[in-house]
Amino acid sequence: MNKLVVVGNEFFEEIIHDNGYYVDKTELIYDLVSKTSNKVTLFTRPRRFGKTLMMSTIESFFDIRRDSESVFKGLNISENHPEFCRKWMNQHPVLFVSLKSVDALDFENAFEMLVGVISDLCKKFDFLEHDEKTDPSDSEIFHRLKSKDWGKDEKKKYQEIKESLKLFTRMLHAVYGKPVILLIDEYDVPLAKAHASKDPEYYRQMLDVIRGLMGSSLKTNEYLKFAVITGCQDFFSGDFNIRCYSDMNISYSQYFGFTQNEVKKMLAYYGISDNYIVIEKTIAKYLSGNTLLFSPYEILIYVKSIFSTLKAVS
Repeated sequence: MNKLVVVGNEFFEEIIHDNGYYVDKTELIYDLVSKTSNKVTLFTRPRRFGKTLMMSTIESFFDIRRDSESVFKGLNISENHPEFCRKWMNQHPVLFVSLKSVDALDFENAFEMLVGVISDLCKKFDFLEHDEKTDPSDSEIFHRLKSKDWGKDEKKKYQEIKESLKLFTRMLHAVYGKPVILLIDEYDVPLAKAHASKDPEYYRQMLDVIRGLMGSSLKTNEYLKFAVITGCQDFFSGDFNIRCYSDMNISYSQYFGFTQNEVKKMLAYYGISDNYIVIEKTIAKYLSGNTLLFSPYEILIYVKSIFSTLKAVS
């Protein structure tokens, strides 16, 4: 049975479990840990270039609450680096937060969306509130974040939201006794939306919140193992000891988007290799570092439509 062409699913484990076709980018995990000493790494790439799927893959690999050996079986990182996998796989608490939904037209609504994101994160880690290893004062803040209840104390609300990710890392470190890997996906969406509004006050307020959120969790955070951040733009160049890899860098250029060889391999798998000529003429290519890439979304849409048509005809 052919693997399914999955369009729009950004969750690594679901794609593997549902027999989806996965373009193997797992070597990035090895390169990131073994070939750099980055405390904070930012990858900037265009929309629909696989950023969220990569973050989901990283989460699955490191997350101490999972048993990921089966989902990575046969993939490059397991085949090429078994010792690395034994040392690192499922060995650290992981905090994964996405800011892609924080995209309102004004600051008040955007901030409430961010409050909702943090509240949902609390529900995902609900056990932290009552664990005997966590500090009671941290549990009280955690409860306010989860319930979104600060009464009329707006000052406390803003401050605790800005410090919320550091709170999570501190509580996770207390429970597991290990430093935390922090993943922030689409960190720049709230800032890009505020900037696009052309309201300087909205942008100033959102910049203050996001700077506080990232600064408290990334800078001199003793509970942090390392952090990986994704976005389309770099708003914090030089801040928080971030090492940014844009689509201008050669390093990591092959890990976001589909290379020409990866596209040819996929077409061969589905028995439609001749269609590469059509793709070359009709689907845009992008230069990242020294690597020519296709948008994964555009390729998957194309392959799904062609393969579905062939199945219908047969």
